[in-house]
Amino acid sequence: MPSPFPGMNPYLELPALWSEFHNRLIVALSDVLTPQLRPKYYAAIETRTYLDDGESDLLVGIPDAIVLSVKGNSTPSETAIVVTKNHPKQIQLPMPTEVKERYLEIREVGTHAVITVIEVLSPKNKRQGEGRSIYQKKRLRILGSSSHFIEIDLLRDNSPMPMIGVEESSDYRIIVSRANTRPMADLYSFKLPESIPNFALPLKLEDAELEVNLQSILLDVYDRGSYDFRIDYNQPVPPPKLSEADRIWVDRLLTQVASY
Repeated sequence: MPSPFPGMNPYLELPALWSEFHNRLIVALSDVLTPQLRPKYYAAIETRTYLDDGESDLLVGIPDAIVLSVKGNSTPSETAIVVTKNHPKQIQLPMPTEVKERYLEIREVGTHAVITVIEVLSPKNKRQGEGRSIYQKKRLRILGSSSHFIEIDLLRDNSPMPMIGVEESSDYRIIVSRANTRPMADLYSFKLPESIPNFALPLKLEDAELEVNLQSILLDVYDRGSYDFRIDYNQPVPPPKLSEADRIWVDRLLTQVASY
């Protein structure tokens, strides 16, 4: 069964699904773009790695004190001796977890120069903390370079990346920043009930921009990943909480799907 949602499927934002979906989407983008990029360009899948301290998963045990009575020839006048022994318990210490995030670079054949960087945001990019800090630093480096930059935000939770001049709120965003028109950039914003808009992929100035149909790519990933079998649509939409209008819309949509 295809995805019941006309645009982004919010159930793919579940933590249990997102990491794999993110990886599949990056690979699918590369596969779709590669034939259109040849022979002048190619799509390189790159990986960003950082350490997460994982303190929220810290489990600490406290050793028990075991009180033993002393056996022997003690007389009633003797004071009882309390012996305390500490027996070790297994505990878990906070360990740094290696976090890997994939992104795409469109490179020029021969020179291998990075023409365009494509990022699909992950929850750690958007949550306050090390992941967001590292990503924002990289974002600024790209915006200060001669490479184009595309940022795809398919997550409703947490604050969007910094941008100026946004008048309306939206659930999802795609930003296309051309190196030759900065600081101005194109913002494709859309809400849950809307389909994902096509966006432009800029290359070198002498070459025509490509049009990317992200909606079609996402639906193909949904099908190839068998998410129709893995998602339980009887469960509520994952956080953040939907507006009342969106909740009613989702309920009607899923009721129609269940009737087939």
